Amino acid sequence: MAELIRGSAAPSFTGTTTEGDQISETTYSGKWLVLYFYPRDNTPGCTTEAQDFQRLLPAFDEVNAVVVGVSNDDQASHARFCAKQGLTFPLIADTEQTVSRVFDVIREKKMYGKTFEGIERSTFLISPDGHIHAVWRKVKVPGHAEAVLATIREAR
Repeated sequence: MAELIRGSAAPSFTGTTTEGDQISETTYSGKWLVLYFYPRDNTPGCTTEAQDFQRLLPAFDEVNAVVVGVSNDDQASHARFCAKQGLTFPLIADTEQTVSRVFDVIREKKMYGKTFEGIERSTFLISPDGHIHAVWRKVKVPGHAEAVLATIREAR
């Protein structure tokens, strides 16, 4: 697997959204793509992160950017999450972890003495020409959506 760094081509991926639509790396060609990976629907940090991106959607639209969230939750969970939080951007239901593995965000985690695999909160900013422009790993939620937006504004 090629390392995902600034300037490298975005990897090929296909994912299914809450609505059942297929999204790939070419779906948003010509636009900035904010592809953010989060551990779980309806958890405190993930909810805050989703709300932050939702709040800033008009500003992302102004800079020709789309936001897409990815977690290993299924379509039904995503539908409940979107309805409860008023989310209008697509969420990929990556139940088989295919997109998560392509972007190398699956990590060993420990909670309550148990070890399991899960998503490390990460964001990839893909430029309109299909290259990685920025990568955030081990994301801390406060201020993150604003930082992604600022990165796009600086690049334009």
